[in-house]
Amino acid sequence: MNISYLLFMMMLIVSTILTISSESWLGMWMGLEMNLISFIPLLYKKKMNSASESCIIYFLIQSMGSILMLISVLMQFSILSFMDFSKIMNYMLIMSMMIKLGMAPFHFWFIEILNKMQWMDCMILMTWQKIAPLTILSYTSCNCPPMIFMITIIMGAIGGFNQTSIRKIMGFSSINHLGWITICMKLHNNLWIIYLFLYSMIIIMMTMLFNMYSSYYLNQLINMNNNMSEKLLISSLFMSLGGLPPFIGFLPKWMVIQSLITSNSFFILMIMIMSSLILLFFYLRLVSTMMLINPIYFKWMVNYKLSLLLIVMFNLFNMSLPIMGTFFF
Repeated sequence: MNISYLLFMMMLIVSTILTISSESWLGMWMGLEMNLISFIPLLYKKKMNSASESCIIYFLIQSMGSILMLISVLMQFSILSFMDFSKIMNYMLIMSMMIKLGMAPFHFWFIEILNKMQWMDCMILMTWQKIAPLTILSYTSCNCPPMIFMITIIMGAIGGFNQTSIRKIMGFSSINHLGWITICMKLHNNLWIIYLFLYSMIIIMMTMLFNMYSSYYLNQLINMNNNMSEKLLISSLFMSLGGLPPFIGFLPKWMVIQSLITSNSFFILMIMIMSSLILLFFYLRLVSTMMLINPIYFKWMVNYKLSLLLIVMFNLFNMSLPIMGTFFF
């Protein structure tokens, strides 16, 4: 790890902190621009054709979102702010954050560049890069109709069908969880922070495992040269990501469901539960295939053995729902 990589990583962290701690819209915009400038060199560290293409797509999309955000912010300080343009400016700001996050119907770029990235870059994009735009979105999303975010939940659920790339499956799952997080913002001020934290922990553990085994497609995952304990760990993480009890991934969805029942939003609740069932369907199909089919060994397969301590730590966190539930309920 060279000095330039550490420098841009520090810039990435500082820019996110600047965005979430800023008290002005222009300060948040500056933080997002610093974040963009620092993340692109991290994507291009291996200097491959796929990396350069990902950098160009990411730069163009993020620039489009930044321009839209800047226009909506400047309109608030102009004479238009005294006219009946407040809703339009609010929707423009929400749209700019949806573009930056890769929410539906602006999700195509997210899946495209995610499928061209290394696992460690995927981890940053699916976790840390969501913090700043979601913080800005939390200031405005309360005035937005929930059906806008329901589109993200539905597209994230149905988009994962018939996908052979693990990165695309994780990408569509990320889009679905983004919909859940934005619905949290309308229900409770701090619920989305708990959801994002637990989701990020699951994503970090999964991307670490996939990076260790260099698994990018389903056939590689099925044919991994590993023992039963490691297969059970990967299976439990998939189930946790889908929100199946008693895994820790069920806890944030449980809190959202309780809040929706309290607010009598039963139609929204039905759609969100159906989307989770669709996600669980192709997770279970993947897990059952991985557990039941005997692996075929190839020369390119990575013979990596996880340490017992790592397996125990991951499983303890993933099965800590009863303990976590006592703190929140």
